[in-house]
Amino acid sequence: MLVWPFVLAAIISLLGLASGLLMFWRYPVPSSPDSLEQQHPSLVSVIIPARNEERRIVPLLESLSQQEGIAFETIVIDDDSEDRTSEVAHAYNARVIRNKDLEDGWIGKSAACWIGAQAAEGKLLLFMDADTAFEETDSLLRYVASYEKLGGKGILSLQPYHQIKQVYENASTIFNIIVMAGMNVFTPFGERLLSAGSFGPCILCNRADYDATGGHAGIRGAVMDDLALGEEFQEQGLPVRCYGGRGIVRFRMYPEGFHQLLEGWTKNFGTASKSTHPFVMMLVNLWITGGLVTPALLLLSSLFGSSSWIMTAGVLYLLNVIEMAWLARRTGNFSWWIFPFYPILLLMFTVIFVYSLYLTHVRKTVTWRGRDVQV
Repeated sequence: MLVWPFVLAAIISLLGLASGLLMFWRYPVPSSPDSLEQQHPSLVSVIIPARNEERRIVPLLESLSQQEGIAFETIVIDDDSEDRTSEVAHAYNARVIRNKDLEDGWIGKSAACWIGAQAAEGKLLLFMDADTAFEETDSLLRYVASYEKLGGKGILSLQPYHQIKQVYENASTIFNIIVMAGMNVFTPFGERLLSAGSFGPCILCNRADYDATGGHAGIRGAVMDDLALGEEFQEQGLPVRCYGGRGIVRFRMYPEGFHQLLEGWTKNFGTASKSTHPFVMMLVNLWITGGLVTPALLLLSSLFGSSSWIMTAGVLYLLNVIEMAWLARRTGNFSWWIFPFYPILLLMFTVIFVYSLYLTHVRKTVTWRGRDVQV
């Protein structure tokens, strides 16, 4: 029996496990209320771009209506919706601005954010996706106070905690992990690696910095507006911090079904990977490779190996399952039973990622919310 294939596979598996730990070593979140100084931040303008969000926007508006200890205004930019988005927003006393005409060179969400920023009265601007929602009544206060505690400059963006309700939503497991790891700032090096941009669902900044960088007008043609806005801030010497949103803000992605989930994750995911630091990209690739090699080692050992190799492969597989659960549960409440089947999740991610590269670099068109977007 040749031993070297088993040894090589075991080494790759171990490297993958180590890479998974390193790429998602840190998980900073906004400070707890007990550690915050008592502050009374300036008026916050919560700007919500919304296109056909009648079914998704209610939890956010409901959670906003329950926020305490902070002054804020809610502005919903109805991005030419074909449903009752405006009526729903009005029912929660939000200020609604209808954006019907999309000028040449603009992407819908960027245009909506820009219009909202121009209408905002607050000194702080918080851009929130319509499918997000605050967890507690002091979540907005904690978010803003943490921003102020960090100096009140640049961007503090949060990746919401992903709450799932249907089995198919577990297909987002790997994507959520890599979205966070790919921002570069969750390794042991922390913010010594430049952030890849900002998380799109929750972006908090001050008006002065937003205006100085050109805001969304300066990145009007970017499909990945969150990454582009963060990069623009960094080019102006402003800090961009990315935190986890667990305990502060949540979202439920793609509740309409598996088809929307596929459309959402293929929407230029390949382009987003360009912003990831080469070191972090190496860790991600090693993690995926190690995760796929491990079940192959288990199969190979079962067919041709000794009992010791079967035991070794079994332990490595179990360690991958545990690590996958540890990483995933940082990003969302994914089902525990899904983790033993993690190779299927990795294969699904790989296929969708390759398809995203095809859409981005060959077709140069992606589809989102009923619109064909040139990339």
